[in-house]
Amino acid sequence: MGSPLMGLTFINALVFGVQGNTLRALGSDSPLNQFLAGAAAGTIQCVICCPMELAKTRLQLQDAGAARTYRGSLDCLAQIYQKEGLRGVNRGMVSTLLRETPSFGVYFLTYDVVTRALGCEPGDRLLVPKLLLAGGTSGIMSWLSTYPMDVVKSRLQADGLRGAARYEGILDCVRQSYRAEGWRVFTRGLASTLLRAFPVNAATFATVTVVLTYARGEEAEPEGEAVPAASSGSTLAQPSSL
Repeated sequence: MGSPLMGLTFINALVFGVQGNTLRALGSDSPLNQFLAGAAAGTIQCVICCPMELAKTRLQLQDAGAARTYRGSLDCLAQIYQKEGLRGVNRGMVSTLLRETPSFGVYFLTYDVVTRALGCEPGDRLLVPKLLLAGGTSGIMSWLSTYPMDVVKSRLQADGLRGAARYEGILDCVRQSYRAEGWRVFTRGLASTLLRAFPVNAATFATVTVVLTYARGEEAEPEGEAVPAASSGSTLAQPSSL
């Protein structure tokens, strides 16, 4: 549990910071730009995500009790670095990039589409439930879009933990897994992942949105652009800025 707790704070800060700044740099709030900004955020956060998930995988698979190899997340990464160097700490980086880049693009695109469809507005008494629904839906769509690659990534990161390594790379892992267990192997654990994804991402998006909305205050209005008095009270110029 320590590994995700240690990394998630930095990951979420990095993801939402990169996504917001990339969207501003792209110049317009469109569905395509939402996807591109999310993909950029997903790519950058792999620097933290990959080692964190490697440590989590190793810790979950190690023996319990006195036979434990690692005392915690940092000890796990330190031992891997001593034995395998920087390459060992970043094992599974390519598969992580292939998972996270499109996944976060779908993540922010879905949130943008759902918040627009639900008509999320600052004065809406159902704003928080709507944000929770949008965030939860975003999490589910994000995982559905790249879950098979997550299975491959996990297998690569666990490979060699008990005995000789089995896989030569991503394609070899896909080939061997399919031969041994069929296509269902790439959906193993999907149900529990989706059950976790909805509440986690609902809480994440709702919290970030509400905090930023109150923190920005008057800055939420478009700069250098007059907002008509008739519509400024109830309608956002950019619904997805929520």
